[in-house]
Amino acid sequence: MKKTGFIWDESYFWHQTGQGALNSGSGGWIQADTHAENPETKRRVKNLLDRSRFIKELHQIEPRAATRKEVEMNHDQTYLNCLKELSDAGGGDAGEHAIVGPDSYEIALLSAGGALTAVDAVMKNEVQNAYTLTRPPGHHAEYETGMGFCLMNNVAIAAKYAREAYGLKRILILDWDVHHGNGTESAFRSDKDVLFISIHQENIFPKNRGGISYTGEAGGEGYTVNIELPAGTGNEGYLQTFDKVIEPIVNQYQPELILISAGQDPSRFDPLGRMLMTAGGFYDMAARMKVLAENHCNGRLVALHEGGYSTAYVPFCTLRVLEALSGKQSGVEDPFDQGYHEGPFYQNQAEAIHKVIEIQKQYWEL
Repeated sequence: MKKTGFIWDESYFWHQTGQGALNSGSGGWIQADTHAENPETKRRVKNLLDRSRFIKELHQIEPRAATRKEVEMNHDQTYLNCLKELSDAGGGDAGEHAIVGPDSYEIALLSAGGALTAVDAVMKNEVQNAYTLTRPPGHHAEYETGMGFCLMNNVAIAAKYAREAYGLKRILILDWDVHHGNGTESAFRSDKDVLFISIHQENIFPKNRGGISYTGEAGGEGYTVNIELPAGTGNEGYLQTFDKVIEPIVNQYQPELILISAGQDPSRFDPLGRMLMTAGGFYDMAARMKVLAENHCNGRLVALHEGGYSTAYVPFCTLRVLEALSGKQSGVEDPFDQGYHEGPFYQNQAEAIHKVIEIQKQYWEL
């Protein structure tokens, strides 16, 4: 059996986001703090893989940098020029909370290139599936601006690359980051060749995006599925959503490739979200996506790391995702589970799922 591919690079940990209290300037009143999107969550994932020896169960692949032409499939030339200028000048802000540091342009190209490397590996059947521990993240980045810690939209670039390089007609992007994947939605809102499903916390960043009534437009109407869940949703609420919405739609769509924006910020300890997922919940989501990939696209699945800001818990959540994708067990126990695996499932969560079903019934059999 082929192994799960694992893509990372030391440069990903060198993208600098500066210091800030509450991720922004404190007006001179609050002592500077470590930025939420700092290298530690990702570096500690790699450290846990090494310390547990689980890294030996994975096939490590060195990423290549994306070319300028490849990222221009999804981003405006003027924006990319600005990004390069800011990076060369030592840093700046490329949009709403899109901090650029020295060499961030080159690191972002390598981050996008990691996604393309993973697509090549699964499409050429070199690995059974792949996980990219890339940084900076990407799903908030729009065509002509950065946003929400994201500079280049890795998953959107990967989907457009897969379509061009391999002639794919049905690509699924599932975004389980706690925040809505606005940049990815924008990239494919008029495109039926890409089914975009975003499951996220309601009324959270970015403002006024991710409402369940938005289902795409023009030729892509019906191929955007927004699932807003109330704050406090845990494993059971997410899995009920898989049962009643995600899996039935994916089974009807029958994708040729599955891409996942894997943000581990719906976890119960994340400082930028208010969900209650445990590491075991991430295992269950990844395991279900692996089965869908095996049923529809010969197992071709690529998960791209997005958000996740608990330095203590993101490593355990990510390890569980890798266990599910590889079919191997690390033997590492989750020290923070404390019997919360199923989690509470309240009426407001059931009502939220029902509202999504009622909207999506006009496009899918649910």
